[in-house]
Amino acid sequence: MDCLNERILRRVIQGDQAAFAELYKYYRTPALKFCITLLKDEEEAENMIHEVFIKIWDRRSQINPTLNFTSYLFTCLRNMAFDHLKKMEKNNQLKQQYMEKMTAARDEELEDKEMKFQLLYTAVNLLSEKRKQILFLNIEEGKSYQEIAEMLMISKNTVKNQLVKAKQFLREKVDMAAL
Repeated sequence: MDCLNERILRRVIQGDQAAFAELYKYYRTPALKFCITLLKDEEEAENMIHEVFIKIWDRRSQINPTLNFTSYLFTCLRNMAFDHLKKMEKNNQLKQQYMEKMTAARDEELEDKEMKFQLLYTAVNLLSEKRKQILFLNIEEGKSYQEIAEMLMISKNTVKNQLVKAKQFLREKVDMAAL
């Protein structure tokens, strides 16, 4: 196709779309096989061929029809494939780093939660027995102020005040310990 190739290339350089289609049709199959061997991914190889031919069309005025177009095309494909593989490798490294950071953050978050739970548990044990009982009935058993008041034979207002004081005490202890 050397003589034919040069003639077609001259028409492509002049903007002849039919000549470009002929050039594409001629090189598509060998270019696809070449890219698949490098990339091991048929879809990506197909995309790469389209991309290279778009670049060839865009830069057609720079093509020298007397030079070996086949060599030029396959060199472009090889370079693009290598760039793609480097990019994939870098993406895999970034993905790995991201996963490592996420795992570390999750571990740190679990440690923080465990520490806060320990602080809270210690602070709850510092409450008076009555406040502890009211807090337990409200939070663990979901009892209303009225139900707690009736169970413990105290006023609803006392229940409310004791809960407010217990929660405030716990917040202070946990916040101070976290500093």
